[in-house]
Amino acid sequence: MTSDLPYRLLSWTVRATGLGVLAVAVAGTWQEERPAVASGGVLLGLLYAAAPAAPGPGGAAWLMLVTAGWAVLAWAAPAFVWPAFPLLFAYLHVLPLWAAMFGVSALTSAAVLAAAWHAGELTLPLLVGPWVAASVVTLLALACKALGAELSERETGPDGR
Repeated sequence: MTSDLPYRLLSWTVRATGLGVLAVAVAGTWQEERPAVASGGVLLGLLYAAAPAAPGPGGAAWLMLVTAGWAVLAWAAPAFVWPAFPLLFAYLHVLPLWAAMFGVSALTSAAVLAAAWHAGELTLPLLVGPWVAASVVTLLALACKALGAELSERETGPDGR
C-alpha cells in the first residue's frame, strides 16, 4: 500500500497556511473595525477548511464557492488578496490540469488587479510577484503529483498489480 504520509503532510501544510493567511486578514479587518468583512473571512475559513478529500464534482463546486468568497473579500479589503496563493494548490488538486492552469491564471490575474486597485496603482512588484508565486506553486504541485504517481507505480508495478 502506498505511503501517503508526505502527501497528507503537504495537504495539511497548505491548508494550515491558507487558514493562517485568512486568520491574519480577519484579525487585520477586525482591528480596522470592519466586523462584516472580518465575519466574511471567518465564513470563508470555515468553507475552506471543509475542503473535500478527493477531486470530483463536489470539489469543483466547493472550489467555485471558495473562489467567489475570496473574490468578494479581496475587493473588500487588501489583506484578503493574499489567501489566493494557498488556494492555487486547491485548483491544481481539484481540477483537471487544463482547467487548473486556466484557474491559476485567472486567480493570479484577479489577485494582481485587486492588489493594484487597493494600492491605487500597478507597480512592477505587484505585477511580477504574484506571477512568480503562482509559477512556484504550480511547479511544486505538479512535482508532488508526479512523485506520488511514480511512488504508486513502483509499489503496484507497471502492470497495476
